[in-house]
Amino acid sequence: MDKNLQTATLAGGCFWCLEAVFDELKGVESVESGYSGGHVDNPSYRAVCTGATGHAEATQIKFDANIIPYRDLLKVFFTVHDPTTLNRQGADVGTQYRSAIFYHNDEQKQIAEEVIKEITAEKLWDHPIVTEVTKFDKFYVAEDYHQEYFVNNPYQPYCMAVIAPKVTKFRKHFVERLKKQPA
Repeated sequence: MDKNLQTATLAGGCFWCLEAVFDELKGVESVESGYSGGHVDNPSYRAVCTGATGHAEATQIKFDANIIPYRDLLKVFFTVHDPTTLNRQGADVGTQYRSAIFYHNDEQKQIAEEVIKEITAEKLWDHPIVTEVTKFDKFYVAEDYHQEYFVNNPYQPYCMAVIAPKVTKFRKHFVERLKKQPA
């Protein structure tokens, strides 16, 4: 079967968390941590952390839509972060930690809006979803040390306290979608 490779750009707090989850998802070819949605070209992590660049920490996901449709990718996204907190995820606060879907085409925009309506109707969250749905402009790959951060630093305190529980939650909810099935 031919691959149907597509790109999704998603922001949901710290990019390390999203990268760790999407790396394990069947149908995902690659995940890069970086920055999107701002007004500064080639921003550094330090600059993005100030909130002054307008960028969100984001992940750019290359996926085979024949294996994991965009709609299903978004369902995972809305399960592994809190889309109801404006400009924050847990202790991470600022516009750089906002929940955002940077759509690459009109079909992605439509699907994102439909998924948000469906999740809202299902009342999965106690508060309204504040995820922004914005046209994709540019993605800047983060510095090398941010790539595969969780895999390379599993015992770092932030990884143990914040990322590991999100990965565990993801694995429980989406066991049938894991690249590697548990033994």
